[in-house]
Amino acid sequence: MNKAALFEQIQKKKSFLCVGLDTDPSKIPAHLLDTEDPIFEFNKAIIDATKDYCVAYKPNIAFYEALGVKGWESLQKTLDYIPSEIFTIADAKRGDIGNTSKMYAKAFFESMNFDSITVAPYMGEDSVTPFLEFDNKWVILLAATSNKGGLDFQYQKIENGQMVFEKVLEKSLEWGNEKNLMYVVGATRADFLEKVRKIVPNSFLLVPGVGAQGGSLEEVAKYGMNDTCGLLVNSSRGIIYASNSEDFAEVASAEAKKLQEQMAVMLEKYS
Repeated sequence: MNKAALFEQIQKKKSFLCVGLDTDPSKIPAHLLDTEDPIFEFNKAIIDATKDYCVAYKPNIAFYEALGVKGWESLQKTLDYIPSEIFTIADAKRGDIGNTSKMYAKAFFESMNFDSITVAPYMGEDSVTPFLEFDNKWVILLAATSNKGGLDFQYQKIENGQMVFEKVLEKSLEWGNEKNLMYVVGATRADFLEKVRKIVPNSFLLVPGVGAQGGSLEEVAKYGMNDTCGLLVNSSRGIIYASNSEDFAEVASAEAKKLQEQMAVMLEKYS
């Protein structure tokens, strides 16, 4: 999916919502556990309930890898079920030496046909550029994350008072551009969005941390939105686990709709 097609969906749905499919067998409603593929049945119901309100889905690959072969099968079935006009993100956080990254890219872009993949930049250019060799596919580079350990490296100051994450952003522009590179910026680090936008004003940002993690959607929109929206705001637990009863899909739909309505207002206000 190219940038224009993604923005078209944002305009059509008045939404920049990404739904995270971090599907944990211990958290899904008990009545699904007797089905042949509980993970897929849960995801299928969530997709049916939220597809009108979101523009992206983000399966966290670890939740599927942990289940072995059956987990990979559930993931592929889920990916095949997502409507083709909705952007898909493999939240895999890969990043290795060049020939290994090339195989990861083939796995997620060719074998599974995801639109994008999250990539860790620590190993530098040759670990990232193999992912950028595919047409209409995206690298979503980890930049300023909101986990506690992010303080260990990302926000450390280096030369000229610049922070490490700012150096990552600048260096990445030698590898790709706004048509194939996005960046992860945590919602609980909304105060850094202005710094991010000074370096990558036209790029899309994947922003986790709104909802259960306490990030402010208003602040993210205020400091992060650009002329083509430039944001994919992710909510996982706040939507998919809003209820663990038989009404889970209906409740998930209501939560997604609530966020979409807020986003419609912010698109009008800030873009």
